[in-house]
Amino acid sequence: MSAVDAPASARASTLVDLSFSPAEEAFRAELRGWLRAHLPPPAEHATLADEVAFLRAWQRKLHAGRWVGIHWPCDYGGRGASVVEHYVFQEEIAAARAPEIINRIGVNLVGPTLIGHGTEAQKRRFLPQILPADELWCQLFSEPGAGSDLTALRTRAERRGDGWVVTGQKVWTSYAQFARWGILLARTDPAAPRARGISYFICDLQAPGVTVRPLRQMTGSEEFNEVFLEEVLVPHDHLVGRENEGWAIANTTLAHERGTSPRQLVIHRMLLDDLLRLAREGADGQAPRRGDRVLRQRLAQHAIEVEITRLNNWRTLTRLQRREPLGPEASFVKLFWSEMSQRMHDTLMELLGPRGLCWQPGPHAVAGGRLARSYLYYRAASLFAGTSEIQRNILAERVLGLPRARAERAP
Repeated sequence: MSAVDAPASARASTLVDLSFSPAEEAFRAELRGWLRAHLPPPAEHATLADEVAFLRAWQRKLHAGRWVGIHWPCDYGGRGASVVEHYVFQEEIAAARAPEIINRIGVNLVGPTLIGHGTEAQKRRFLPQILPADELWCQLFSEPGAGSDLTALRTRAERRGDGWVVTGQKVWTSYAQFARWGILLARTDPAAPRARGISYFICDLQAPGVTVRPLRQMTGSEEFNEVFLEEVLVPHDHLVGRENEGWAIANTTLAHERGTSPRQLVIHRMLLDDLLRLAREGADGQAPRRGDRVLRQRLAQHAIEVEITRLNNWRTLTRLQRREPLGPEASFVKLFWSEMSQRMHDTLMELLGPRGLCWQPGPHAVAGGRLARSYLYYRAASLFAGTSEIQRNILAERVLGLPRARAERAP
């Protein structure tokens, strides 16, 4: 018997309520009203430094309205918002096309990690400067020699006096040239295998021995960087958690990075609207594609996948609401939306045709080049926040219980 046909007493335990509560809808209405009153107009920035200054000012305005780090406990400057309210917040910010805050690493990754694992002294020193963007943070995890396997990192931290001396190289570090601090993974026990022997540190980006070199991307932007660490001193009180036990703390950080993705959901809902408009109307002078049956099926598939993304987000949201750990299942959310994104952007480029080559504002660019730049940016979706290969390995080994693959040695 289906849930709909079942008696009322049985349906009460089988039906799923996908509606938001009156309190959550009131929270949404409050946020929408604030955004209508304070949202800055779209802006093109001459330099990355200008963009960072603009985003820092925007974050400070949000902070003044108590809209930064709402999921943080009230004791640390947040609102103590529920996981559902935090989800609604991200959804509404994206729907309003509001700029992202500049201190995303600090607010979304560093804050929750320090609140969960940091000492009281670390919380008092670092947390108050994160929400108003007084001190920016970056993430020193990825390494050029480790490929997609973060546990293969080679950056080492050696005991010296009352702290550690760190030597190594990190890469793909967002906004490192503007950051004051970084969360750093380094190997403190070189004899320990893989994930063992890794420690989690707070690194001063202004310390002697730190060199930051920007990396120019396809879009022309340089927010990614490589960071070189040459005998950088990290004091003992900048160790988060226990020595050699940093991998478990890193997984807390990564889970927050890969959990729900309401912003990506809204971005791709809007992308779907763009695809439908281009199919109906054409791309500035090109013929519309209304009668293309193959395209119609692809658009229908995109619509289905966007809806699946919403339901995946809500499944993760349910785990958080029940105070269950995100666990390795969070990898499925990231894997699904990132590969969905690339399929949707492939359709976008087909619809744009030759105008898809115009990614800078100009007379031949569609939507000011915004759509073409989106295509270039999301080519990296299957790489950042953990590659698709790594996400599949996590799901295979930690969700499905499949045996770990062993690399074959050459004869």
